[in-house]
Amino acid sequence: MEDTNRESCDEMEGHAEELHSIPDLRPKRFSEYIGQKQIVETLQIAVEATRKRSDVLDHVLFYGPPGLGKTTLAHIISNELDVPLVHTSGPALEKGGDLISILTHLKQGDVLFIDEIHRLPKIVEEFLYSAMEDFAIDIIFDKGMNARSYRAKLEPFTLVGATTRAGLLSSPLRERFGIQRPLDFYTIAELQKVIVRSAAILDVTIDEEGALEIANRSRGTPRIANQLLRRVRDFAQVRADGHINKKVATDALKLEGIDKLGLNPLDVRFLNVIIEFYKGGPVGLEAIAATMQEEPDTLIDVVEPFLLKAGLLIRTSSGRRATELAYKHLNKTGFKKAGGSSSQLELPQ
Repeated sequence: MEDTNRESCDEMEGHAEELHSIPDLRPKRFSEYIGQKQIVETLQIAVEATRKRSDVLDHVLFYGPPGLGKTTLAHIISNELDVPLVHTSGPALEKGGDLISILTHLKQGDVLFIDEIHRLPKIVEEFLYSAMEDFAIDIIFDKGMNARSYRAKLEPFTLVGATTRAGLLSSPLRERFGIQRPLDFYTIAELQKVIVRSAAILDVTIDEEGALEIANRSRGTPRIANQLLRRVRDFAQVRADGHINKKVATDALKLEGIDKLGLNPLDVRFLNVIIEFYKGGPVGLEAIAATMQEEPDTLIDVVEPFLLKAGLLIRTSSGRRATELAYKHLNKTGFKKAGGSSSQLELPQ
């Protein structure tokens, strides 16, 4: 019986080792990070100055579309400062007690990372005001006539917040971040470097044209680039000789439903609904979401940012409109200029 239990434990440990051996594509240091050059440079200066003073880094807020490296930068800040990182998210902190428990366990200089910080409940957010500014929290005991307040001191810490919806952050919270940086979409050249680096970590061979083909279809987003690289790697190992070139990448991504601009089936459905159901727009987001049977937040966070950046979609005061470029890309006819003006419909440079 003991031998059986020992064998089971050894088997579980073996599985655990296999899980831990999964390659991690995240950069660990600023020197490994590709893209967002100006942001990285300002963060390097801030971190270096903090270390020289033996001080605590200002609170940092990153905002921008998903997959651009907000979480990665939080981990890099922690690594560069050589301090622990405590990771949580806005929806996970349902009560003030949840946040208080985390804050009171932080040590001096620790980094607290809150993802999707715009989704913090109001009562939890209010605890952050004094915690961020004064490194203290006010705890209320009892109720009514017997209520009394106790101010608990905290160890100085750095809060790193990340959000895809910066406009939903309240002014009092946003203003308490000393460093606020927007993350933008990556260039094709930057994504190509990301793919080459990730391919080396995954131990897969890829040529420049193959990396460029994947980069062109990665929607300006490193996370998507790495996801597509993994799918192309699988295709190359099963349908080819394991090496990724332009043809292998093209065939693999075609099978995945990713077109030349990086549009996936959800993006195409979104544009088709506007063009076919609503004659190119303008149309409200709620109407599009209802027609597609998708959540409006999904369309705002996942679909629209790249379509806007690529010049396939414009927002007007009366709703969303598909651009002339969108009609051409989808081989649609019947495009009509808004109000006879073509200024909104210029193709991106």
